Amino acid sequence: MKITMAHGSGGNATKELIDQCFKEKFANRVLNKMEDAAVLTLTGPKIALTTDSFVVTPLSFPGGDIGKLAVCGTVNDLLMMGASPRYLTAGFILEEGLELATLEGIVSSMQRAAEEAKVTIVAGDTKVVQGKGGIYINTAGLGLIEHERDLGAAQVTAGDVIILSGSLGNHHACIMADRMGIQSNIQSDCAPLNEIVENLLAAGMDVKAMRDVTRGGLATVLNEIAEAAGAGINIDEEKLPVDPEVGSFCEILGLDPLYMANEGKLVCFVGAADAAKALAIIKQSRYGQGAKVIGQVIAGAKQVTVTTRLGGRRILDILYGEGLPRIC
Repeated sequence: MKITMAHGSGGNATKELIDQCFKEKFANRVLNKMEDAAVLTLTGPKIALTTDSFVVTPLSFPGGDIGKLAVCGTVNDLLMMGASPRYLTAGFILEEGLELATLEGIVSSMQRAAEEAKVTIVAGDTKVVQGKGGIYINTAGLGLIEHERDLGAAQVTAGDVIILSGSLGNHHACIMADRMGIQSNIQSDCAPLNEIVENLLAAGMDVKAMRDVTRGGLATVLNEIAEAAGAGINIDEEKLPVDPEVGSFCEILGLDPLYMANEGKLVCFVGAADAAKALAIIKQSRYGQGAKVIGQVIAGAKQVTVTTRLGGRRILDILYGEGLPRIC
């Protein structure tokens, strides 16, 4: 098998690659949970550790650039495990011909994003390779877990309520419109989600699991949760938030927001008794004003279904195929 662009989509091809190559050879108790960050027990509080790489094109886009994306993407992975992000490392692979002014702008963007996310970039590395003036960034992130909760997909049970923190597809639509030269007001939602997570945990909400909605979209994330939890998930199509301009963009190009990436949204699984209060907390937090309850966890087969606007129900599968390559 040769690597294709589909292997970077976050969908089924990515899952097959991880299962056949990385998961088999790196298998261990921590990695096998397949969460967004590894939770480790050392002397003192538990820590969460994650790593990520960023290859987005174009390097700059409405609402952000590869630098902001690198910080926010790494921080959000830590937050999904209930960790308080503290430190990042950043490795830069620079292609020959890259303008220094472009690099300086990206580094400045990373600095601003790190300040907002309350993290410190403590180590880094730079390599230069032949190319056409591009840049790739690899990060590692470390956060402290200062509570006793065990967050993760395995904690999700039937009856839990699903909350989405805002509209779907913004980052995906922004990148695609830029590449196609389509004029629009669509901006990437790239943002650190510290305030939402911190406020939920500080209020003692019965949060079972959280995931940021990136490659593969909401449909893929929900399928991963359903499989790990051993339960079904049903969402209501009528309740899914999509910005009007993103919705129009999708209609014109035949896209489905459920399979489109965001970079500043999370999906949260909460015990039913705390659902209303948790929704209010998210809506009062920065980047959470558009939050909605979109469905619930149900007993039964490990599959995701969506109740349509006409009252029918259809199966919502994991993303198959390429999606949009080099989106993050």
